[in-house]
This record gives sequence, C-alpha cells and structure tokens, in this order.
Amino acid sequence: MHINDKTKSEEEKSGHGRYDSMTYNRCGKSGVLLPAISLGLWHNFGSVDNIDNARDILKCAFDLGIVHFDLANNYGPPYGSAEKNFGKIFKKDFKSLRDELFIASKAGYDMWPGPYGNYGSRKYLTASIDQSLKRMKLDYVDIFYHHRPDPNTALEETMVALSDIVRKGKALYVGISNYQPKETTEAASILQELKVPFILHQARYSMFDRWVENELLDTLHKNGVGCIAFSPLAQGMLTDKYLNGIPDDSRAAKNFTYLDKQQVSINLEKIQKLATIANQRDQKLSQMAIAWLLKRSEVTSVLIGASSPKQLKENVASLNNLDFSKDELTLIRKILEN
Repeated sequence: MHINDKTKSEEEKSGHGRYDSMTYNRCGKSGVLLPAISLGLWHNFGSVDNIDNARDILKCAFDLGIVHFDLANNYGPPYGSAEKNFGKIFKKDFKSLRDELFIASKAGYDMWPGPYGNYGSRKYLTASIDQSLKRMKLDYVDIFYHHRPDPNTALEETMVALSDIVRKGKALYVGISNYQPKETTEAASILQELKVPFILHQARYSMFDRWVENELLDTLHKNGVGCIAFSPLAQGMLTDKYLNGIPDDSRAAKNFTYLDKQQVSINLEKIQKLATIANQRDQKLSQMAIAWLLKRSEVTSVLIGASSPKQLKENVASLNNLDFSKDELTLIRKILEN
C-alpha cells in the first residue's frame, strides 16, 4: 500500500516505479520476497576489474528493482576483493538504502592458507562472516550460506555455526549451496530444531544442467525452502555468442576452467535449435533460458552476472515474456533430451 504523502522526497517517490517494474517471488514459506532476477558478483567486481563499471552495474540493477546482491568470501579475483569493492560502493551509494537491500555472502570454499580456511568448521564459518562484514562495511548480511557440503565435518557442527551467526545478529537468514537432496533434508531438520530461518538453496540450474529436477526441487518444496538458480546461461552457452561457432575472444576459446570448446561443440546443435524457438518468441536465447527457469514455482530467483549495464538490462528483459505454450515446452524438452 502506498500512502499519498506529498512530503516525500523525489528519491522516495522515484523508488515506487523501481519496485512496480520488477517481479518479486516468495522464498519458500518465509516472509522474504526476492526479485525474479538477482545480481551475482562472482565476476567483474574484483580488484582486477574496473570499479567504476562495477558501480554502474550495481546502480543500474537497483534502478531496475534488483535489490538482491549475491557475494561470497572468495569472490574476486583475488579472494575477498569483490566484497571489498562492494563495500566501497555500498558506502558511497547505498548506505542510506540498506533497508531496501537483501545482501548475501557465503563461505565454504578455500579462502586462506592452513587448516581453518576452508569447508565447514565452526571456526572457519565464524571467522568468515566476521571478515566478510568488515570487507563490505556492513553490520549484518541478510542471508549467509554454507557454500558447499563438508565431507569431513559433522553437518550438525556446520548448522549450529550458522545458527549462532544468526543469533549473534550477523545474519538474518541462512542458506546452503551445492547440497544434494539427502544432505538438504538433514540440514533442514537440524535448522528447524534450532528454530533458525533456512530460506534458500543456491543451486546450479540451467537448460543444460537439470540435476535439481530429480529430487532437489521436491525436497525444497517439502521443507518450505526456495531455490535460487546460478549459472542459468551455462557459462554463456545459452546465449547468441556461440550460434555460429566459437569466437576467438570467447570464454570457451580460452579454455577457462568452467567451459571449453568440447562442451560448446557437443551442445551446438541444441543451442541453435533453442535459439530458433527464442526468436519465434521475440526473445534472445539468454532471455528464454532465464524465463524457462522461472516457470518452475520452486525457483524464487535466477542469479545472473553482468559485465555492463547494457547486458544487465538485456537479461532483465526476460521478464517481458515468461509464458510458454505447451507446444514450446514440448519442443524444448525434446531438444534437451535428445
């Protein structure tokens, strides 16, 4: 409900349009609403990147109604630098808007040398949240994730550490990432007993990586937990970039860790067929790929990266057409399963 208060500042008035233009979805059974598209700071926000460009991307995202910014302790490069840069930008542009933002951080991958800088021990997670808050110049994060399961630490230790982080006021909610269905069920049970708000599972999910559809999405639904999908464009394969082969300046051509020429070659025919359907929908392939994920009610938000405001706006335009006909869904399924 908007109150007709004529004393509001121009900044406050302009904010209403921002929120009217974005779709917000509920995280499971929680009270939290997240934008259908959220911004991840995995790439393009490290100290090796242009901080002015990073600032423009964040401001553009906020103006589009994207109020959820997703970070992790080891985002960069180097590790920690994405949080440091975010902290600088937050202090300059967003500090007065803190209550309108939903900020995430995570810990679980290697961060510093020695036995206490990795995985899911109480010591590591406690130190990580303190370091992240200092880098980002925040009093708390809205959600703190355990970034991956730890095969050598009791799940109870990890979950109790998350619980204590919430009880100390350093995070409002907790989440997990990269957990299998069985581990997710066990984590949910422990956190429910501890009365800790577990609201999100961050999982890799795209047209080309549908592992969550086997059991995980059902598990999340049963436990009242939302899913936020990362790598929705399969490291760029679900874009127009590879329609005519592998460009010399592309990620696949450089054989980066997460994408190589062989992966693109194997999927090239599917990419081209999917692009044809997207074109018939008046969408780019990337836009259709994002919309396709959001058709699942279990998916609260799709987490995207951006190298420029222009690219961000292009991906947010996915929300202009979220409806799929039965024929379209059938054809897409046949392409993906072939």
